Amino acid sequence: MVLKILMLVVFFGVMVGIGLYCRRNATDVNGFVLGGRSVGPWLTAFAYGTSYFSAVIFVGYAGQFGWKYGIASTWVGIGNALVGSLLAWGILGRRTRIMTQHLASATMPEFFGKRFGSHSLKVSASVIIFIFLIPYTASLYNGLSRLFGMAFNIDYSVCVVAMAVLTGVYVIAGGYMATAINDFIQGVIMIFGIIAVIAAVLKSQGGFLAALDGLSQVSDPLVSDAPGIFNSFFGPDPLNLLGVVILTSLGTWGLPQMVQKFYAIKNESQVNKGMVISTVFAFIVSGGCYFLGGFGRLFTDRLSPANGMPSGGYDAVIPTMLSGLPDILIAVVVILVLSASMSTLSSLVLTSSSTLTLDLLKGNVIRDMDEKKQLSVMRALIVVFIAISVVLAIIQYKSSVTFIAQLMGVSWGALAGAFLAPFLYGLYWKRTSKLSCWVCFVFSTVVMLLNIFVRGSFPKLLQSPINAGAFCMLAGLVLVPLVSAFTPAPTRALVDDAFSCYDKKVLVRQTEALGDSD
Repeated sequence: MVLKILMLVVFFGVMVGIGLYCRRNATDVNGFVLGGRSVGPWLTAFAYGTSYFSAVIFVGYAGQFGWKYGIASTWVGIGNALVGSLLAWGILGRRTRIMTQHLASATMPEFFGKRFGSHSLKVSASVIIFIFLIPYTASLYNGLSRLFGMAFNIDYSVCVVAMAVLTGVYVIAGGYMATAINDFIQGVIMIFGIIAVIAAVLKSQGGFLAALDGLSQVSDPLVSDAPGIFNSFFGPDPLNLLGVVILTSLGTWGLPQMVQKFYAIKNESQVNKGMVISTVFAFIVSGGCYFLGGFGRLFTDRLSPANGMPSGGYDAVIPTMLSGLPDILIAVVVILVLSASMSTLSSLVLTSSSTLTLDLLKGNVIRDMDEKKQLSVMRALIVVFIAISVVLAIIQYKSSVTFIAQLMGVSWGALAGAFLAPFLYGLYWKRTSKLSCWVCFVFSTVVMLLNIFVRGSFPKLLQSPINAGAFCMLAGLVLVPLVSAFTPAPTRALVDDAFSCYDKKVLVRQTEALGDSD
């Protein structure tokens, strides 16, 4: 117990110390929100990865989908690495950095407002972000409850408040730069932590091959009569597994807290380095989490499943798998999940506060807002958002409203469904119309809200918030070009100005271009 507490004290001390150290980088809006657009590849890549993967992944998703799909759940981690990281950086990274700087936009709503010349589009986007980031923020704490109870026997409410306060301190003090540096440290902890935990869990089952053999002998007639289904390549339900892959992988392309990481890239070389680093990070952390969760059914004796559900719900799977580990590894797991949760929480509250301040309050509610006042409002809103998330997390925990995965699915589905297609087409296609953005915004938010309140009326496949979210994302990719083709084209001068940033000539090394022949 002394060792566990000491590790926590050191961890929290480092986080807060970095926040105070980075105060000098947070003296203006650009520095507070984007780190002065001068963040290197390692910090940016780790900030991207740690914002991507939280306790929702480690405890909620890994436990739930490992239980449902067995070792095939590893495909989710592979999709996160290849689509959610590699392709996201390759397709969005450079163009996002160039156009957002050209348009002087620091947030995603501000990008929509300037790219499509619509103030109302900017305000609507900020409202959607405010509404749907809240349930995701609240879900971050949930995975900590069982782990802290297992390791320290501390009340969940105390854990939540302590984590929220300490995260708030370093974000409010140091802004984006403090978040990025802390994300790097937290990311390193996550990498080594997940590797150590996987090795320990597999060792407890006799090694990798013995664990695979044990999984091949597990059966569940409620899922499938096929022998060894949880040890198979695509698992018992490939279609629903594909929905999870799409939501958690393609979803990053439209999440404001993820895309905003590209705004802060320093230069061209950082894009390629960041792409490689974030992809490797995703393979290890996300792939490792889902791979670990795939062995959850080997612990059936401790989970005592009834009607196909483990006792305590899906969120109990991973904590149960870890409960027999040595104390030192339990401490590592707690720090790992704290790192994952705090990094994502810091990114979400910074995104929410900056969006609400710059895109909704500035010029609309508060007419005269100089830079000093903007910083003060953003810092105050960080406190508000963290407080709301803490209250919702405690209410959710005590009333057991829903699973972690459902909270995240609703949030990701609405946000990525609304923003992915308009943002992607807005970067690449001049013909993208303002009305197509509105259609995408309305369609995805309405579908996900209906999925919350009248889920039973949906087709069976879309009753899952995860599948509904994946459907909204894919539908947006069709709706935007379709609506744009039948609605008035955007103003020529507006589009030409936005895309002029791509025509600027720059000198590159010969590895990038052969040059003119003599």
